[in-house]
Amino acid sequence: MAIKTESEYNLPMCKWALEDRPREKMLNQNASNLTDAELLAIIIGTGTKSRSALDLSRYILQSVNHDLNELSLKTPKQLIHNYKGIGEAKAVSILASLELGKRHHFPLDRVKKKITSSRDSFEIFYADMAHALYEKFQIILLSRAGNVIKKITISEGGVASTIIDLKKIFQIALEHHSVAMILGHNHPSHNLQPSPEDIYMTRKIKTAAELLDMEVLDHLILGGETYYSFVDNHKI
Repeated sequence: MAIKTESEYNLPMCKWALEDRPREKMLNQNASNLTDAELLAIIIGTGTKSRSALDLSRYILQSVNHDLNELSLKTPKQLIHNYKGIGEAKAVSILASLELGKRHHFPLDRVKKKITSSRDSFEIFYADMAHALYEKFQIILLSRAGNVIKKITISEGGVASTIIDLKKIFQIALEHHSVAMILGHNHPSHNLQPSPEDIYMTRKIKTAAELLDMEVLDHLILGGETYYSFVDNHKI
C-alpha cells in the first residue's frame, strides 16, 4: 500500500494512489473488504476543501460512535446542519442507502407471507421499531386464512411510553376485515421485559378483541436485534 504524507490526506481522493481510493478498491475487491467509512465515502462522493470524502465519512461515523443504526435515525436536515459538506443530495443518498440496508436485512416482501413464529412477526416489525429512539405501537392484521393483510402504526410517543387508543385499533381492524392481530411495540432502552402497563394493556386489548370475535395472537417487545414474545414466554 502506498504511504501518504500528512498533507496528502487533505487532497481530493482522485489524487490519491489508486489502491487507497474507496471506489477503486470496490471495483477490485469484494465490498465486504471495505470499511464502513470507505463505503460511506463512496456514497458521499466528494468532500470539502479541508476534508476528503473519506475523512468526512470518518468524522460522521465517529460522531455516532460508529453506530449505523443511530446514523439512519437522523433526518436529512440534521445531517445537513451537523456536517459541513453534506447537502441535500448527499443527506438523502446516505439515508436512502441505510434504508436499503435495512430492507436487505429483512425484506419488505416478507409481509406478504404467513406468520408461523414470533420470529416472523419480529422481521415485519423490525425496520420501523428495532432501533427507534422513541416508543411506537404497531399491529399486524391477519386474514381468516392467516395471511398478513397489513402492518399499521397505531401511535408514536416518547422515550418511555406511547398512548394506545383501543377504538382506533379495532376500527382499523374492522375496516380491513381482519380476524386476528399481532401487537408490537419497542423499548428504546432495549430492556425487553414487559412492564406492568404492557401486561395490562395486552390483556385489555385481548379481552376487547374476543368481544368482536377477533384474536390477539401475540405481542412483541423489540429492542435492537432482539425481542420478547408474550406467546413464547406464556404471557398470553
